[in-house]
Amino acid sequence: MDLWTRILLLLAGLMGACGVAAAAVAAHVGGGATLETAAYFLILHAAAVGGLAALALQLTRGSFPLRLGASALVFGALLFSGDLSSRALLEAKLLGGSAPFGGSLMIAGWLVVAGTALVARRA
Repeated sequence: MDLWTRILLLLAGLMGACGVAAAAVAAHVGGGATLETAAYFLILHAAAVGGLAALALQLTRGSFPLRLGASALVFGALLFSGDLSSRALLEAKLLGGSAPFGGSLMIAGWLVVAGTALVARRA
């Protein structure tokens, strides 16, 4: 397994763990619907990135754009969820425009994943 795929799987695992932790905090401590949304985005995209990384290992053609799309999902989800979590728990924005930029990055990542279907070939 190449380094890029290993890093994607590592980040997917960390995103999933953070998503579960954020959901627990939202349920038991506070943070409300905003923190719940951040948790759901982390958990959903963690599963997607894990699946995309596994699929990339099976491809001879199209693995690069698939991993690129998965990377965009990781960074987009981290920016989006990080900003929402910061707002919910610290009552402060992470960085100006982090949530919209993260959301746009996730949309772009999903479009790259969709486009990969046009060029992908199995090993």
